[in-house]
Amino acid sequence: QVQLVESGGGLVQAGGSLRLSCAASGSIFSINTMGWYRQAPGKQRELVALVTRDGSINYADSVKGRFTISSDNAKNTVYLEMNSLKPEDTAVYYCNANAKVITTLGWRNYDYWGQGTQVTVSS
Repeated sequence: QVQLVESGGGLVQAGGSLRLSCAASGSIFSINTMGWYRQAPGKQRELVALVTRDGSINYADSVKGRFTISSDNAKNTVYLEMNSLKPEDTAVYYCNANAKVITTLGWRNYDYWGQGTQVTVSS
């Protein structure tokens, strides 16, 4: 089993900053990717930012230049620094990890999700 524990959400005024953290634990052999997704009311979940094990990073166009994703591979932890926040950034933010784990069928790659943390940006 793999668990993702998120922290750092909250309420902030437009233009403010927040930092999200997500730590993965459990029977992990290795993590392939870690990232953040978000889901606003009435909308589909969307990718915000993703970092691969070798350090490659992808951002949604809507957050480029404002958000920064980073990771600590030794701690299986990913961070999302969010600056210049806008009301449209309001959503539940979910941590995601694609990890290689041992199963009864051998090594497999699976996606895992955190419980979500609310980010609310007031105008």
